[in-house]
Amino acid sequence: MIALEPGAAGAFLQRLGRTIDATFGRPGAIVAVSAHTAAREPVLLAGAQHAAVHDFGGFDPKLYSLRYDAPGAPDLAPRVAGLLQAAGLPVHVTGESGLDHGIWTALRYVWPHADVPVLPLALVPNQPPARQFEIGAALAPLLEQGVLVVGSGSITHNLQRVFAHGMPTRAEQPEIAESAAFRHWMAERSAARDWDALFDYRRRAPHAADMHPTDEHLLPWYAAAGAGGRDSAPVRLHDSVTYGCLGMDAYAFGPQAPALADALR
Repeated sequence: MIALEPGAAGAFLQRLGRTIDATFGRPGAIVAVSAHTAAREPVLLAGAQHAAVHDFGGFDPKLYSLRYDAPGAPDLAPRVAGLLQAAGLPVHVTGESGLDHGIWTALRYVWPHADVPVLPLALVPNQPPARQFEIGAALAPLLEQGVLVVGSGSITHNLQRVFAHGMPTRAEQPEIAESAAFRHWMAERSAARDWDALFDYRRRAPHAADMHPTDEHLLPWYAAAGAGGRDSAPVRLHDSVTYGCLGMDAYAFGPQAPALADALR
């Protein structure tokens, strides 16, 4: 619903795009890892042109009229595949295209003209956080070429809680204690670069199974973190909550993350 109800997170994403452009220059391309493009092994969607995929049901019909027709990045796909293969990771390349809602609902605020090429990399949802981090780490050299690695999911994601009282529900609700505790733990462990705890979040974080009954919506965070590297602490750029329990936090990773945070202040 952020596509129709931007709220605080949507306003942040608009500022984020302008700030990245002004501070570092517009990226040449984006490798996007989303909770909603999944496969049994990593797959690159290397189509030349993307369209928004409306991969949901039961929401406001206006969502189906929204478009995000971004260019693909087929020329980048061999480079990304080579990096993964060099790290001993399996990878497949397909000429398929399409941006799931985890990608386009965010990017339509960050770069609304859909003029940055996007290369989706399918998530393998049964692989643990440490493996997602390994995939991201293999892609770290892309940053030197002006390519962003973006993870799209949700810092807390329990839709049973969101829709407990049916649809539609009010986006503006007080945050429940479980969500606040989990989000605080993630921010605290990130600032400490406590990778052992972060990789083992499901046992160590408060209310982990409640906030992530299944963890595919948190796993893209680890892929982006891997691209940033172990030596750089993840920096929380934005924190907000919608529906009382759906965390909309945004993080930056890598050595340039503090500069981005400063530029956003």
